[in-house]
Amino acid sequence: MAGSSAPRVGVLALQGDFREHLHVLTSLGATAVPVRREAELAEVDGLVIPGGESSVMDKLSRMFGLAEPLKAAIASGLPVYGTCAGLIMLADRILDGMAGQQTLGGLDVAVRRNAFGSQRESFESELDVPAFDGEPVHAVFIRAPVVESVGPLASPLGVLPDGRVVAVEQGALLGTSFHPEMTHDYRFHARFLDKARTFASAR
Repeated sequence: MAGSSAPRVGVLALQGDFREHLHVLTSLGATAVPVRREAELAEVDGLVIPGGESSVMDKLSRMFGLAEPLKAAIASGLPVYGTCAGLIMLADRILDGMAGQQTLGGLDVAVRRNAFGSQRESFESELDVPAFDGEPVHAVFIRAPVVESVGPLASPLGVLPDGRVVAVEQGALLGTSFHPEMTHDYRFHARFLDKARTFASAR
């Protein structure tokens, strides 16, 4: 894997829209594989945690014996990109989690689940992301979380016009409240793949 321009990246496939991410990553030239077991996690240079239901994803990750290996992989520097529920899974703190809900952690942020209301309140917005050249990012929000606070270790990448943070980065970790896999703007996925290539080349 070292030095490969086509990193092997996984998508956590316990629940949620993992198939869409597999398609996007493949279209960008990666070798993309579903991850459901610890052995599969050990073989990838990066991981996407998709949107879905964060409390269900949490329970399934523990049921499948993946929660602790995922935490260890994050701590070891594995690049991970979380979208929507995936952002919740990466947050160090959930302000309104379900009883007993746990996260994998890694991002020094506090998030609020379903901050924009129910699925009927889904919306789209144009985001200015200074890290990207070109047009604003067209973002689709579906029962999306919001980043209520950003700690000193993390950095905001994108904010809504009202100032609410919806994209963050911390080292090898990346998180968005929205669903880039549902649009044709894959700059966040490309940024994640750059991290995965760097990780692969250092192995």
